[in-house]
Amino acid sequence: MLESIPPTLAPENWPFSLEFLPQPAYMVGGAVRDAILGRTREYLDLDFVIPSKAVKVARAIAHHYKAGFVLLDAKRQIARVVFPHATADFAQQEGDSLEVDLHRRDFTVNAIAYNPHTQEIIDPLQGYVDLQQGILRMVSPANFEDDPLRLMRGYRQAAQLGFTIEPATQAAIRSLASHISKVAAERVRVEVGYLLANSQGTPWIASAWEDGLLAPLFKNATRESLLKLAAVDTAAALLTEKWQQLGVQLQEYVRDSIKTTWLAIAKLACLVNPDPVLAEIELQELTYSRAEIRGVTTALKLLPQFQVVDMSLREQYFLFHNADIVFPATAVLAVAINNLVEAISGDKPLHTAVETKSLSYQVLAPLIDRYLNPDDAIAHPTPLVSGKELIVALDIPASPIIGQLLTEIGVAQAEGKLSTPPEAIAYARQLLDWLNILN
Repeated sequence: MLESIPPTLAPENWPFSLEFLPQPAYMVGGAVRDAILGRTREYLDLDFVIPSKAVKVARAIAHHYKAGFVLLDAKRQIARVVFPHATADFAQQEGDSLEVDLHRRDFTVNAIAYNPHTQEIIDPLQGYVDLQQGILRMVSPANFEDDPLRLMRGYRQAAQLGFTIEPATQAAIRSLASHISKVAAERVRVEVGYLLANSQGTPWIASAWEDGLLAPLFKNATRESLLKLAAVDTAAALLTEKWQQLGVQLQEYVRDSIKTTWLAIAKLACLVNPDPVLAEIELQELTYSRAEIRGVTTALKLLPQFQVVDMSLREQYFLFHNADIVFPATAVLAVAINNLVEAISGDKPLHTAVETKSLSYQVLAPLIDRYLNPDDAIAHPTPLVSGKELIVALDIPASPIIGQLLTEIGVAQAEGKLSTPPEAIAYARQLLDWLNILN
């Protein structure tokens, strides 16, 4: 057992004073586990179990510190207090004792409690031993049935902690896999999101698929989909080595409010139907956001264009215009799929596939260079004129024609035919006259 209490558990490091917690009160779950492992976080995520009046305690703390308060479950008496750099959840103890509560948890490593008043570690299920051995062991199969999301959570925690899943536990997960369909799609999607976020999650997505957990969500995922996931990880690492800035962008979130990276978008595209229209329907059913769906479907639509050799400037202009911020995800997906095909057909190791001989690499290298250059006139054109200026200069009403004219001006600018606003207006007038003749 522990020789000393990890300093990260100490109340002086909490966002609120220990005096607000009644006696007894216990810290439980991931915060205790991570503290024992020596894992630190910039953002604290604390969980407390209190024998009674948990919501009342949470309200008092939120009121005193002028922090956010969220009632998560009125029936089970669970509330959350949100501080600037921490979140603290307070839950009513389940059962007649703390030990009963701990026996209702998912894995032994998450069933360790800490009493801050007595500095005592309570570990009735020997979770500390499993922590030392790097093992995720279930508390009981019945607990998986109580909340089937725990089935998927096992793979996510194994990936995050670098643990293995104990064989009997994985066998239980496999036997109960069909229960995952009882869980709301958005809850499972969050767990899958963690696994898509980095390369450590990829083998565990493969395990989840093998064990039948992914089929209810991603009905079109196949063994080839799993090979694509690994290929995306490999391609991302190799492209990042050559273009560090591209690697940075792959790790950026789709939006500040949507914690999905562009790399995860590329990997998500491997799990859905390759037809963009069908993929959109699939992702909508899984409650993905509009931004995530647009990222995946854009990447799938543009994949064929990312394989075109000797693209004209006009074709490049439209490619960058259509790809926009989805370019990094589409580029890494294109390289991954191409190199997977080469590796399979040529019996080559995947990690050696990105070479100058690679078709996708030859096609994409100049495109990536353009994309990463903010001053590139083709990838990032600066409009010579606005739609409003065209309406005034040409004395025409607002209509879809304005958009067509602006597009053709942009293409001509990319091709080096135009460089000034007067030239752009004159060119638009010629186009308009030509359209009038046709009509």
